[in-house]
Amino acid sequence: MKTLRVLVVEDSATVRAHICAVLAAEPDIAVIGQASDGQQAITLCQQLRPDVMTMDMMMPELDGQAATEAIMAQCPTPILIVSSSTNRGELLRTYEALAAGAVEVLEKPDGRQADGVWERRLVTLLRLVARIPVITHLRARVAPRSHAAQLPPVAGGPRRVLLALGTSTGGPGALVDILRALPAPAPLPILIVMHINELFSAGFAEWLDGQSPHQVAYARGGESLAEARGRVLLAPSGQHLLLHAGHLQLSCTAPRHSCRPSVDLLFESLAAEIGPGVVAALLTGMGRDGASGLLAIRRAGGLTLAQDEASCVVYGMPREAVLLGAAQQIRPLQEIAPALIAGSGVAWEGRA
Repeated sequence: MKTLRVLVVEDSATVRAHICAVLAAEPDIAVIGQASDGQQAITLCQQLRPDVMTMDMMMPELDGQAATEAIMAQCPTPILIVSSSTNRGELLRTYEALAAGAVEVLEKPDGRQADGVWERRLVTLLRLVARIPVITHLRARVAPRSHAAQLPPVAGGPRRVLLALGTSTGGPGALVDILRALPAPAPLPILIVMHINELFSAGFAEWLDGQSPHQVAYARGGESLAEARGRVLLAPSGQHLLLHAGHLQLSCTAPRHSCRPSVDLLFESLAAEIGPGVVAALLTGMGRDGASGLLAIRRAGGLTLAQDEASCVVYGMPREAVLLGAAQQIRPLQEIAPALIAGSGVAWEGRA
């Protein structure tokens, strides 16, 4: 049995000791190092080359966001964020760390869970995260680049009425890159489903709104397509986002593939409502949510794209779409936004 070598990064001695004790009880896991701040984490990661790390966000000297960005740029390592969702600053750092390449996030133990629940979740997530082949991430810390002079010509195909994106693991970074490359305001509504731990979802739309010139918010339900034009609307955590009779709907029906919101359900509703009017892209993510929905859009006459393997944090959802024959185009992340523009059939005149 291969031993999983873990580096634990946490400034609270109490929490750090608890995490180490939980992991030490597993026969196939070895804690090979502990760090109490971000700079120590970077140094130990370079020296020890762990298989996976836990990472706190709020730490002295160098916080978890900065440490994650440095590690993913210098010695890419699967990272499980173990942080709190109750502090706004901690939430924003968590989104930045996810955009920098951290794989998953887990709420810190708060003593309210039944005995063993949090501990089993920690071990399960850590093993899952360790299997993810991570890639180097060089976070752009400069102002958003202008793509206005690089916009592709609008293709002469059908005129579309809506863009849709679905993503999961690696989604924050992918969405930021795409939205920064799309001129604002968009001439079409942009709908997004992204899987994120429900406890950490509260500020995600606000954070994404600050990362690009687009107006980003959670959908409230009831918006018409005309009202949604020029806006980026996300499915709220715990609710499916659907289109019905020309209006957005929120639904709490059963999860699909353990996901609510579900990319599949959004895409299927778009295929049924406006088929040829949709341009949809399935981006980096774990699992298979979105693949059959993308196929439904393709069969209904819409344009379908999947992110390629090389640029995905996790080539799961796009891979399933490719295997189903759902993707008409398979493109690296930097080509997704130009492909959305070219496939939209409308002019984009805003600023990027």
